[in-house]
Amino acid sequence: MSAHRSTPVPVHRRRVVRGAAVAVALAVGLGTAGCTAAGDTDRPLVAVTTNILGDVVEQVVGDTADVMVLMPRGADPHSFEVSAQEAARLRSADLVVENGLGLEEGVARHVAAAAADGVPVFTAGDAVDVLAWTTDDDSGPDPHFWTDPARMTAVVDALGAELHDVDGIDDAALDTGLDAYRDELADLDDDMGAAFAALPEERRALVTNHHVFGYLADRFGFRVVGAVVPSGTTLASPSAADLRDLAFAIEDADVPTIFVDASQPARLAEVLADEADVRVDIRSLPTESLSAEGDGAATYLAMMRANTDAIVDGLSIRNRE
Repeated sequence: MSAHRSTPVPVHRRRVVRGAAVAVALAVGLGTAGCTAAGDTDRPLVAVTTNILGDVVEQVVGDTADVMVLMPRGADPHSFEVSAQEAARLRSADLVVENGLGLEEGVARHVAAAAADGVPVFTAGDAVDVLAWTTDDDSGPDPHFWTDPARMTAVVDALGAELHDVDGIDDAALDTGLDAYRDELADLDDDMGAAFAALPEERRALVTNHHVFGYLADRFGFRVVGAVVPSGTTLASPSAADLRDLAFAIEDADVPTIFVDASQPARLAEVLADEADVRVDIRSLPTESLSAEGDGAATYLAMMRANTDAIVDGLSIRNRE
């Protein structure tokens, strides 16, 4: 069975280019649709690999730095790639912020190249108590720590220390942004805890398209029954035996809903439901990438609140007839 156990193992502005270089900067900007970039030439540049961490960085630094977000909204963090222009800007940044723990598989080599050039790299996964996704056949570090607001607070604390070391960032303004965001994370943690407390313990069973909710489960007392793709990455594929085992687990746990990430097609979950004769709802959540503006999950805080409501609603469905 592809059961998951969370066990410990050893978080817009375009730079203005003066004079004749303006046309070149515009051309580069048009060619990098996945990148949020910005600002004035005298501000430091912070490059961020994922849009979840990009939003956090933007919230805490405010106007004291330019923030370049590499991952487009709605993209899969495991597989997105960057253009040559973005890779070049990454290597000229004052700080690179990455998720780490194997998440950004498509851009890891570019982050490594920037580090080799002497660019400081902050790895958010180094700031948290890391869990492992585990199946009967495989295991690995779980990179999805942002599903736990308490761990994101640890990321913000460590990120703040790193940002204070960047020349040109206003320390007082940064401290104000950090304090305000810590308060927002504390409120989010309280609200999620209160919402999940309404679910009886026997209903706190999660099935996802891949292992994405280990940290949420650890924080709020859920059990992860399994995943359609028995891995911590969307780039893996399930076998027929994996799907059969998961079908049995779903039936045993009486799970009413499978949650699939909005950046990935729900095809495998639909195959599971159809061919294994598992009667479940399939709900799409923006778990790994922020949504477009106006779609309900345009910021990390909004995404987590929307997903909390969806999880409570999905697991509150009455048992199958």
